[in-house]
Amino acid sequence: MRIGIGVPNTVPGTNGPLVLEWARRAEQRGFAFVSTIGRIGYPSYDSLTALAAVAGATTRIGLMTNAVLGPTYADAVLAKTAMTVAQLSGGRLTLGLGVGARESDYAAAERDFKGRGAAFDRQLEYLHRACRGEPVGDFDGERRPVGPPGEDIPLLIGGHSERAVRRSVRWAAGWTGAGGGPARAEPMVGRIAKAWQEAGRAGEPRLAGLAYFGTDDRLAAESDEYLRSYYAFAGDHAATIADGAVRTPQRIRGIVREFAGIGMNELVFTPTLARLDEVDRLADIVL
Repeated sequence: MRIGIGVPNTVPGTNGPLVLEWARRAEQRGFAFVSTIGRIGYPSYDSLTALAAVAGATTRIGLMTNAVLGPTYADAVLAKTAMTVAQLSGGRLTLGLGVGARESDYAAAERDFKGRGAAFDRQLEYLHRACRGEPVGDFDGERRPVGPPGEDIPLLIGGHSERAVRRSVRWAAGWTGAGGGPARAEPMVGRIAKAWQEAGRAGEPRLAGLAYFGTDDRLAAESDEYLRSYYAFAGDHAATIADGAVRTPQRIRGIVREFAGIGMNELVFTPTLARLDEVDRLADIVL
């Protein structure tokens, strides 16, 4: 199980220096990667911009978006930005992508919410071609606006639909789950593994779980308040996600075993508190 830690790019009280020091500390303590979550219509730091800065502040730790709402970006902008981060980081970027379920994110980005699924399918093909340096359009006579071409950026696809299964198998290195814990992820793990084998894909897919965490019992109410705010759009489901956060050493260790037990091979602990010592406390428990 590869274990990563999120940076607190959506957590209230986070500033730029904290994000960078958090990533440095995560690298020092031996986490496999740092990740971001993100929305457009919520006060937060942009995922890819944050990881560009993190790339310069670190030397070897992996970088993951978990996940960028792909269709809120123009295809060429997303491709150019992602390839820039990949190049600046020396190939450390994994691009987690999804469509999301919040209309407010699309309204803020001035993009079409109802057509996001079809737009995402077109975008995945565009990214695949652009990363390989293939022609993707005609921009004042230049058909390769992204550059420099290189190897494909590893993609992880989010979502729980049949379309998410197909996208993961066709375009990606695997699948990434959102909040909800192992019980919510388990059906998708089986579907992805079956479809992967049927498609003749080599090896095994990357299967990344997500666990919200907080290690300071004294701040449990603050942790809970943040999650309920972030997922307020989801109604009663916000309480389910908040209640599923792991906040004791026993539960934190247990969630690693639970995700491994359903066949997931990566796990990101996503913070709910903007406290730098959360990195060390988590490392002491799981590494």
